[in-house]
Amino acid sequence: MTAKERRELEVNQKKEVDTRAGEPTRAGVWYVPEVDITESDDAITLYADLPGVRPENLDIDVRDDVLTLTAEVEPISENRKLIWREYDIGGFQRRFTLGERVDQAKINATMKDGVLTLTLPKAEEHKPRKIQVS
Repeated sequence: MTAKERRELEVNQKKEVDTRAGEPTRAGVWYVPEVDITESDDAITLYADLPGVRPENLDIDVRDDVLTLTAEVEPISENRKLIWREYDIGGFQRRFTLGERVDQAKINATMKDGVLTLTLPKAEEHKPRKIQVS
């Protein structure tokens, strides 16, 4: 097994939101979701892992050039008995500072299988363009 294959098999532990930077405003445990970010000529796309989150329990807010994701996970139903737990249940929260390159009015969000996909279109003036030579 190569070193790369071993890294791919390692389990990442959830990182708890650091509340030392300020007082928490919500009760409970909150985690920082893992994200992947890609870029194309037209947009920046953010993929956030939010296991156990239903779309109706997800809040995406853009204010003062800051994109905030807040998601709550519902606890296990009372009529089910927990027999094994590998991670704690808790909500997710993460903030991203948006630059002038993003057209904030056109941000789009979809959720499928616990993965949030946010498409952040680039503002027209920041898209690459070809200049014709005459």
